[in-house]
Amino acid sequence: MEPDSKVSARPYPYAIMKEKTDALERLDLHFRWGRYGIRVLKWHLTTFKPGQLIKFHKHSEFEFHFVPRGKGTVTLIDHIYKLNSGMFYLTGPGVVHQQIADNRSGMEELCLHVDITRLPEEEDREEWGAEWENKESEACMQALTDFPLRPFLDQHDAMSCFLQAYMAWRSGELGAYTTIRHSMIQILLRAAKATVDRDGQQMLPSRDIQAHRFEMAQQYIYDNYARPLTLQEVADRIQISTRQLQRVFHRYGVSSFSSYLEDFRLQRICEELVETSNTVESIAVNHGFSNTNYLFQVFKKKMGMTPLAYRQSHQLTNV
Repeated sequence: MEPDSKVSARPYPYAIMKEKTDALERLDLHFRWGRYGIRVLKWHLTTFKPGQLIKFHKHSEFEFHFVPRGKGTVTLIDHIYKLNSGMFYLTGPGVVHQQIADNRSGMEELCLHVDITRLPEEEDREEWGAEWENKESEACMQALTDFPLRPFLDQHDAMSCFLQAYMAWRSGELGAYTTIRHSMIQILLRAAKATVDRDGQQMLPSRDIQAHRFEMAQQYIYDNYARPLTLQEVADRIQISTRQLQRVFHRYGVSSFSSYLEDFRLQRICEELVETSNTVESIAVNHGFSNTNYLFQVFKKKMGMTPLAYRQSHQLTNV
């Protein structure tokens, strides 16, 4: 990799992390922070060769991408941005992205892929001394959920926390776990602070948050409609309350979650009725209806005919 001209004379502090690239991931790190459960999936330094392409993909979790050396570009949904050393970007659940390393210099990335889950609230129990941690974690998660889809400068030096965590693992000394946990939380906080002002207010979001939440809810429904699915589960996945999610649906003309889910299932069932010769029973099970009789009732109410009649009418049309 060709080093950046401005820093070529400086020692590269993250090189030591190449000794054991999966060290932090092997810890199976998971812990509670405020009212959230944090679980590390990936936490390492990786090298992208000149011109290397990471094709469009998405995750169900948060993924932080920090660039300590090199340069390249990232496409976030349909916008292309330049990446230079000292920058980072965040892809939240369901965000499609593609990354290309520069043809000459290549690029290195400090990657943190983390699953963040809101834990069930225990009404009658508040951990001793947890009030401030709860408030701070809540503010941080809100900032990360609303994070603009574009790269930022790592102005709060979150990258150094990667090295701090690695060196704590490497030392194996008493207190290493606490240092690693602290480093993880600091990465979340320092990344979140890149887009908030001194009063903690989100600055200049580059996307319509309501639209983004609707898209994430849609995608989750499309990916999981064939099994039992609830409004609560979808809301938990995109980290908002059920009431907030209902308001999002209403904004886009959806009367209710159950009707939206049912209509999508029927749409897929209609497609399979026309395109395959599978039995109605198997189609019902494959698309979220465990009870065939119930499918008949719903289908006839919505479509004005039975599934078999629908298949026959479209077969005649296609002859």
